[in-house]
Amino acid sequence: MLAYVAMNRFDSIIVNARLCTLSEDSGYGLVESGAVASRDGRIAYVGPASALSDRATFEGASVFDAGGGLLTPALIDCHTHLVFAGDRSDEFEQRLAGRSYTEIAQAGGGILGTVDAVRAASEDELLAQSLPRARALMASGVATLEVKSGYGLDLDSELKLLRVARRIGSELAIDVRTTLLAAHAVPREFAGRPDDYVDEICQRMLPAVADSGLADAVDAFCEGIGFSADQVQRVFRRARELGLPVKLHADQLSNLGGAALCASFSGLSADHLEYTDEDGVRAMARAGTVAVLLPGAFVCLNETRKPPVALFREAGVAMAIATDCNPGTSPLVSMTLAMALACASFRLTPEEALRGATVNAARALGMSDRGRLVVGQRADLALWDAHHPAQLSYWLGSTPLRGLWLHGQRSATNPIRPIA
Repeated sequence: MLAYVAMNRFDSIIVNARLCTLSEDSGYGLVESGAVASRDGRIAYVGPASALSDRATFEGASVFDAGGGLLTPALIDCHTHLVFAGDRSDEFEQRLAGRSYTEIAQAGGGILGTVDAVRAASEDELLAQSLPRARALMASGVATLEVKSGYGLDLDSELKLLRVARRIGSELAIDVRTTLLAAHAVPREFAGRPDDYVDEICQRMLPAVADSGLADAVDAFCEGIGFSADQVQRVFRRARELGLPVKLHADQLSNLGGAALCASFSGLSADHLEYTDEDGVRAMARAGTVAVLLPGAFVCLNETRKPPVALFREAGVAMAIATDCNPGTSPLVSMTLAMALACASFRLTPEEALRGATVNAARALGMSDRGRLVVGQRADLALWDAHHPAQLSYWLGSTPLRGLWLHGQRSATNPIRPIA
């Protein structure tokens, strides 16, 4: 590694940092008095800062003094519904008054209420409402963000949502991965005809979205108030025929075998999973499907049934964490708060929470080029006012972020001054 350093120039160097590399499969991988250097958007050196004593190493590079702060991989939010119009705070009040999420949905509220607002909004209006949420996630250390559609439920509106998601990436210079979630709910114009709507998804929407190149994956909501296992299978078969990977909202409110169904299609991730049973866990383990835990929705819905974390550990299923940012069940725009809630609600360890927001979140998006401080990985970095990684899951509602680097470039979000 040192010979590699001596022979190459760097674009950016961060020195005087305590590194949390996550370089191995367990442990934080701490390096005291460390440095990270990048070139062409990739990490080119990780290790003791003392190894960079050669003055020529610093020529032409932007050098930042971390002041002894904690440097980690930037966080990854692998499950959001970030692009939407309006809010559903009225439903929050209704749930507190005793109405269930299912009752509200069956009365015509829930997802369909947001659909009405999205269809009425222009792309520019959706972008203006969604950018502050994306900026808030960046302020909590996020450099890669997944955004689902699912609030349009017709071809034009779903494409509109996906285009806005891509515009967020361009506007903020973050990596946005997009997911088609047309099978989120049955729209009003197909009321009582869910199979006809699934036909519409398979025959018209999926081919058009695949041709547009606007979606990186396909998702569905497998639930009593969503779509049956048979209907989801039809959507997934068509998605795979079109070359799109799949993931699934699975076993959130009941066990319809969603985790095993997702695994049978080699799904990238199964998400929520409060009602997943041992058969589902074993199927996910065999398929390498990541379990995405969403504590924001768990808390907001006042759930008591928890995902089978002990079974995931025993079976070796990777666990990721995400905000599930959405207007109805998880109005959460902080990844560090999601990590804290995962520890408090699901009894994850702080190390599991951090891996769930980095290494395993990348896996849930089908990515292997980020999430660790390792030579060759993307130089997406987060510098924290902290001395130990556990602090990132310790503080509730406080994000001690000092700086964020996206693909090797310092972001305007919470910047720190260069020293050279």
